[in-house]
Amino acid sequence: MELEFQTKITTNILFDYMLHHTYNSPSGILGGGIGSLLVIGFFGTQNILYLLAGLVLLFYLPCSLYLSSMKQMQNTPAFKEPLTYKLNEEGIQVSQSGQSQLQKWENMYKAVSTRNSIIIYNTKVNAWIFPRSDMGAMTPRVIEMISTHMPAGKVRIRW
Repeated sequence: MELEFQTKITTNILFDYMLHHTYNSPSGILGGGIGSLLVIGFFGTQNILYLLAGLVLLFYLPCSLYLSSMKQMQNTPAFKEPLTYKLNEEGIQVSQSGQSQLQKWENMYKAVSTRNSIIIYNTKVNAWIFPRSDMGAMTPRVIEMISTHMPAGKVRIRW
């Protein structure tokens, strides 16, 4: 079986990926936790510095990630044109502008999902983003193929 679809990365899709990637890292979890504790601390102490520091920690990172995703969209030529993905028994083939690359299933790092995308990491920090809106009705079959060809411990996809 082979599945083929095209994706076009947008600022919002890239931002969704960056949020997921950041807030599922130790520093993102720590920053969110400390920010939340500072806001809660404000209600217990009425110290405005707790509130301000907490709000900065909670809102600075998402704002900077959105600005970063906008800048990346403008400066990355690969985001200007659609990518074509072919998923088959061997792996995932990615094509754009006449160039093609095949990544074998056994070399995939992990697969995760957000509400908007399926994300396949081919290294700890590099990933392919499959927007659910671009896959449409094919999404369940893509998830099934990923789940079939990658070890269960590497797949954290919610439907």
